[in-house]
Amino acid sequence: MARPRRHDPDRRDRIVDAALRVAGRSGIAGLSHRTVAAEADVPLGSTTYHFASLDELLVAALHKADEGFGRLLRERLARTSPDADLAAALARLMGEWMSGERAQVELEYELYLAALRRPALRPVAAEWAETVVSALSLRTDPGTARALLALVDGICLQSLLTGVPYDEEYARVMLARVLRPA
Repeated sequence: MARPRRHDPDRRDRIVDAALRVAGRSGIAGLSHRTVAAEADVPLGSTTYHFASLDELLVAALHKADEGFGRLLRERLARTSPDADLAAALARLMGEWMSGERAQVELEYELYLAALRRPALRPVAAEWAETVVSALSLRTDPGTARALLALVDGICLQSLLTGVPYDEEYARVMLARVLRPA
């Protein structure tokens, strides 16, 4: 007699969350169907059922990780007065994000940068960039929004890579330079 199927509608989400925990702890190199299944406390077959390849699992993980800074930016800009100093607001937001859980920020960038070597991740990384540019374009033109995103990424990555603490005043001054009319 066949065993009844267990109803577990959240299993896919638990697997993605487990993948984020594994990648946060061991990096993307430590990610496998087996390590994720163990972390999620599900049978190995569940991970391969929901995600045929590690790239599929990484795409889902990147989508979920992208909710961090992008979501924070959209929420904050929606609550910020249109005449508020965008450079100061963005620098403050970066500070909040960078002062949060460092492992989470590192993981978001690791997944984002993994798109350099994993073509399957490129559309998700591009979608995230477009989401940020779209949010910033509510306050400036799209070209300037792209420059702001590049500067935000550069400042955050340099802080993460060098261990130099994030400097909100420096970020504000640099962001203001990009926003200054030519």
